[in-house]
Order: sequence, then structure tokens, then C-alpha cells
Amino acid sequence: MAPRAGGVYADGTLGGGGHARLILEASGPDGRLVGVDRDPAALAAARETLAAFGDRVTLVHGTFAELPTILAAVGVAQVDGVLVDLGVSSHQFDTAQRGFSFRAPGELDMRMDPTSGETALELVRRVSVEDLIAILREFGEEKFAGRIARAMKQDADAGTLTTTTELAALCARVIPSAEVRRMKIDPATRTFQALRIAVNREIEQLETFLKDFPELLKPHGHCLVISFHSLEDRPVKERFRALEWTSRLPADLAAKAGERMHPICTVLTKKPVTASEAELARNPRARSAKLRACEKYGEASS
Repeated sequence: MAPRAGGVYADGTLGGGGHARLILEASGPDGRLVGVDRDPAALAAARETLAAFGDRVTLVHGTFAELPTILAAVGVAQVDGVLVDLGVSSHQFDTAQRGFSFRAPGELDMRMDPTSGETALELVRRVSVEDLIAILREFGEEKFAGRIARAMKQDADAGTLTTTTELAALCARVIPSAEVRRMKIDPATRTFQALRIAVNREIEQLETFLKDFPELLKPHGHCLVISFHSLEDRPVKERFRALEWTSRLPADLAAKAGERMHPICTVLTKKPVTASEAELARNPRARSAKLRACEKYGEASS
């Protein structure tokens, strides 16, 4: 991120404010941050965490895909850096009633913003078996999507699928026992991931952000994305590479062909940054995190 004094930054997935606090500390005494989160509980927690920074912080209820509108509404034309940390926060995951974890009983909700949209159970009841199979395959890469989807629809219709632990038991029941024994993850992992992504329209949100973020950055501004699985990391990597592309033609021919001679952004992380062993010892949930960063092209600073 390279925060500096006087810089303006956006945290599109504010959570409890941990990243935001470090950015504000590094950009003191007058750096500014706009923090966005779709979860009202996260905003409340971040408000306490960041209270000491006073009017250097602006908090907004919304999604990172809405950053162009949000920044314009608070009077920010462009920022020096933007960060999005994808997926579920630890607080959401650890709050059983939110429905993200299969390890404790809770309602099948899974909404990052519990004030709007349909729950995971409502989604299961609404869509067809075929659509549910597609969700499990596309967003969970679930090998046994057909078996799981049919059982989910049957149990939901019968009223016997209402909680996270019931869904976890269903997955363990319908996946062949020999396959379950070979698995290195809980048999419900992919199903929970798929439903969560579908409920929150996470891939759609990411695609919108990746399309829009270059316009949000000042020249030399940085964009950082932390992803946790290939469905998130792949489009980030591909978008960053596409923005770095330049024509190999001579300048005059490139101009005639409408091809650019300068990159829109330069990739700062040729390989994704991952957690060190020391960090993993403190925070095992970082094991699958990948950080990619790019810098918006600009003329060399004087």
C-alpha cells in the first residue's frame, strides 16, 4: 500500500478495522481513509477501533463494488491506494448465528449484510435443483454437486434443513464414505463456500470492482487484493496482467491500431504474497490467503 502522510485511501472490506488502523497510522498525521463494509456489525466494531483517528476516517455502509459511487458521495475523486480483503471475516465466521460455519449450529443465513437480500436457506428453496447443482459446481467446485443438491432440496421441502449443522450432516451423509475418509477438508466445506458466494454475489462484486478500480486511483496509486481461493485469485491475476499489457508495435503503428504504448497498471507482485510461517503460527486462517498488488501508471515523479 505504501501509505504516506496526506494520502487518501480506501478500505473496501473494512471488517473490524485492523488494516485501516495500520494504514491510518502509517499515513499520519493527516492521511485520510474511507472505510466501506456491507456488515453493520463490522462498521460498529471498526468505529470503536478507529475512534482515535477522528475525522481522518469516513465509514460507509456499502460494498466494495460500489466504491465509485461511495467515494464520489464523500467528495473523494481518486485515492492513493485501495484495499479489498475478500471472503468472510473472522468475526462473521466465529458468530454461529450468522450461518457461515458448519462447526456450530446456526441458521442457514450466510448474508454478509443481514439487513438485505435472501438467506442461504431461502436461496435453496427458491432455485431449481439444476440451478443449485450449477451453484455447487461453479462456486464450490463440488464433485458431488448432484447428490448434495437433490438431498438439500428434498430436506428443505420437508422442513428438515434449517441449520448449519443439519447441512453439514447432509453433506457427510450423501458423499460416499470412502471419499469422505480421503478428504483433507470437511465434506461440507465446498457446499458452504458455494452457497455463501451465491448469497452474497461475491464473484459479481469482484468483477465489478476489477473493472472499475483503475479509475479510482491517482497516478502511482496502489490496488491491493487479498483472496482466499482460485475463484477469487484467478480473475485478479488475469485483470492485473491485462492492465499491464502494452503493444509491441512501433509507436506509430500502435497508434494506428489503437493499441496502448503504456500500461494502465504495473504489477507489483509477480507472484502472490503469502503468509510467513510466523504469521501462520499466529493466524492459521491466513494459510490460503494470497495478496496481489498493482500500481497505476503515471509519469515519473520529479
